[in-house]
Amino acid sequence: MPPTTDPTQTDATLTIGLAQLQVEAGAEERTLERALEAIAEAATRGVDLVALPELFTVGYFAFDQYDASAEPLEGETLTRLQEAADAHDVALLAGTVVEDLAATESVPTPASEGLANTAVLFDADGTRQLVYRKHHLFGYDSAESDLLVPGERLETATIGGVTVGVTTCYDLRFPELYRRLVDAGAELILVPSAWPYPRIEHWETLSRARAIENQCYVATINGSGTFSTDDGDTTLLGRSTVSDPWGVTLASSGDDPALVTADIEPETVTDVREEFPALRDRRL
Repeated sequence: MPPTTDPTQTDATLTIGLAQLQVEAGAEERTLERALEAIAEAATRGVDLVALPELFTVGYFAFDQYDASAEPLEGETLTRLQEAADAHDVALLAGTVVEDLAATESVPTPASEGLANTAVLFDADGTRQLVYRKHHLFGYDSAESDLLVPGERLETATIGGVTVGVTTCYDLRFPELYRRLVDAGAELILVPSAWPYPRIEHWETLSRARAIENQCYVATINGSGTFSTDDGDTTLLGRSTVSDPWGVTLASSGDDPALVTADIEPETVTDVREEFPALRDRRL
């Protein structure tokens, strides 16, 4: 059974909202407007931290549009999202965007040119707290590994008293990345994604496994929508999910657009790690 929480503990609770957006190729402005509407709705529902999916404006499978959609971190898309976070007083994981590394000026980049699949975390006053560039680029049946530069830096940030880390989609298959985040203090790991239907069982199993083995919260934020590719239509499976440190599903969605909310309680992480101290028994 999961450990019980001491009712005398007073750690803050962080309410997160996973904005499972309808994503479509060739509709960047329309999808960005959906994101801005989701941020506003989340604020009215008492959400403290909103998270958006992977490449939600261009669409992950729209590989031929990556170049045209690329922007620096100081570009219009992230600026509008940053302003929305500030205006609605909510922290925001701005999904991921296609970043133009040559044009980014405000933070170090892994290469002097090229593109990256980049997530940015803003706090509730719009201050940038964390930049994460996807480390593991999908090679199987995908152009991502040919088009993008992998990230190198891994960091955490504190939002509302919770230590937050970020990984992206395919990273779910590489547990060593998550262990590094936990070693850096992560209590919540956000995973913006564009996960398709053929691997639904992997999606559900991997997200829970990362939570269980690291005894932390894992929140996967997927999109909804269908893309036409050379191999036929590819449909995002939705099913954005929050798993607690015991692997219990706290909240999840179906395959349609939705706003999934859950409370993140740092004391639960502490309780699980103290009462079932598997992390102390590591030998690697």
